[in-house]
Amino acid sequence: MLNVAILGYGTVGSGVYDVICQNSQKLAEKIGQEMKVKYVLDLRDFPGDPVEKVLVHDFKEILEDEEVDIIAEVMGGVEPAYTFVKQALEAGKSVATSNKELVAKYGAALIQIAKEHKVNFLFEASVGGGIPIIRPLNSCITADEITSITGILNGTTNYMLTKMSEEGMNFEEVLKDAQDKGYAERNPEADVEGYDACRKIAILTSLAYGKQVDYEEIPTTGITAISDNDIVYAKELGATIKLLAMSRMADGKVFVRVAPMMIKKNHPLYHVNDVFNAIVVNGNMVDDVMFYGKGAGKLPTASAVVADMVDAARHLGTPITQIWEKEKLELGDSATEKQRFFVRVKSEDIDDLDMKLIKDLFGNVLYLKANVVENEAAFITESIEEQNFMEGIKQLPNVINTIRVAF
Repeated sequence: MLNVAILGYGTVGSGVYDVICQNSQKLAEKIGQEMKVKYVLDLRDFPGDPVEKVLVHDFKEILEDEEVDIIAEVMGGVEPAYTFVKQALEAGKSVATSNKELVAKYGAALIQIAKEHKVNFLFEASVGGGIPIIRPLNSCITADEITSITGILNGTTNYMLTKMSEEGMNFEEVLKDAQDKGYAERNPEADVEGYDACRKIAILTSLAYGKQVDYEEIPTTGITAISDNDIVYAKELGATIKLLAMSRMADGKVFVRVAPMMIKKNHPLYHVNDVFNAIVVNGNMVDDVMFYGKGAGKLPTASAVVADMVDAARHLGTPITQIWEKEKLELGDSATEKQRFFVRVKSEDIDDLDMKLIKDLFGNVLYLKANVVENEAAFITESIEEQNFMEGIKQLPNVINTIRVAF
């Protein structure tokens, strides 16, 4: 009998409990013994729920029980999750988590603690929900040097942008729709400002290059400035807008960014819509490999957590190799990155634009349109360094919005 505990009985925690109970026979076949939930930790009571039989309110009960070998941490947030996980690892208990905030901030440290105590700290569900991506980076693609990772890593914003594109909804309308459907929180800041995707690309980059990436150093732009008119322009260009989390190696430096991007049909992420996530990993030998599926949700995420618990059960007393050192990875200066930009400006007529000024600021523009949206004009710059573009925008009057372009 393998005794396990679950910290948190919210959406994912209840999913983990359901997966273990409903798939008990299949799990026993994979592990070689039955997996039993001995404890579920939560501050709340759940009258009439079967979990009442194993519900506890004090983490010490779990920590001090030597029969508990594996813990699923699905509480979310940094504290008390970090304290509980650290104590569990030090007590010789493996931990599986879906907590991206915890992993992004303390992943390297917790992996080291786990190694020292011959247990495992596993976090497949922290990026992409039920999509397997952490394990492939750790094992399947280890023969390659990772040259880039590009992903749609937030289902909420992808759903919102899909609705804006397909139904012409504006940002406020689509946000309310996402909240009504349960895709967006009442406070949607982490999603719409790009913070959620930022933490996830920090985790993937840390694993790809073996050093700690500070997510607070990653330039991050969300989708709050994307309007229905931006979508109109994208369609005129045969493009769509996606919130992309990007990590790439260039000239010996790693550049990381989260930002809305215009992409066309030849881009592998163009057709990834609604709440789905997808991640494209490029290796110098394998070329592009793509991972696709539901990036969130009760059962997909719970399935990934339980898969990690199974992996931990198969490796009791044996740490699984994960290369993620505490040493900080110095990121490349994003200001020097070259990129094309789409620019919207107020203009009653194309002839009103000061083309000499535009050329002086941005070089030869490669696309120019007027009145796609009334009293506006738009252009796309040639490839230009970020810092030069930002300086130019300050000098250009009547700018409405700018979006990065990946074609």
